[in-house]
Amino acid sequence: MSLLIKYQDSDCLSRTDSHTFYLNTGVSKPVVKDNGIRPSSYEKMAKLKPAFIKPHGTITAANSSFLTDGASACLIMSEEKALAMGLKPKAYLRDFVYVSQDPKDQLLLGPTYATPKVLERAGLTMNDIDVFEYHEAFAGQILANLKAMDSDYFAKTQMGRKAKVGIPQMEKFNNWGGSLSIGHPFGATGVRLVTTAAHRLQQEDGQFALVAACAAGGIVSYCHIL
Repeated sequence: MSLLIKYQDSDCLSRTDSHTFYLNTGVSKPVVKDNGIRPSSYEKMAKLKPAFIKPHGTITAANSSFLTDGASACLIMSEEKALAMGLKPKAYLRDFVYVSQDPKDQLLLGPTYATPKVLERAGLTMNDIDVFEYHEAFAGQILANLKAMDSDYFAKTQMGRKAKVGIPQMEKFNNWGGSLSIGHPFGATGVRLVTTAAHRLQQEDGQFALVAACAAGGIVSYCHIL
């Protein structure tokens, strides 16, 4: 949440083609910033009850991406077509992969399985990536993926790979706040991730971005942006 507050306070929002809108017809007060920021403290969050496995579960409202209203659209075309229409590309889609897992034991671990595949297809390594944008369904989901990506044992026994792919450099990871702080409007988060990555590449003078999003049923869509 602190990353999102820093992101808004630094005026990044005004540089991401955002538009002011009104909650309803006749409402005079405009929405100019995300209103899902929830000021809290570790002490207050620690008192929240688990959402799933009660009473001993670890997933609560504080460490889950919250439901929020949102919509997104993405215009994708060839560079030749864009230039012919007088449009300047914001980013280039270099490569992508789709992977799926057993939803019983591997649910939401799609980024772990997809990351090495898309890097190999693009001929890159984790060290080549300037911007990481991973969907945060739950804090536990992100932590589980980071743990698995950094485990040689998991890579060998569960993925049939010789070695781990490694974890993203944290100083490049979801720097403007992820789904835990921004929220997760179903069906819109994917484009939000890609758009954030594209803007970050421009503002942080990067070349390559890696975007990952887990989805229902153990499916993950994974994009690599140039």
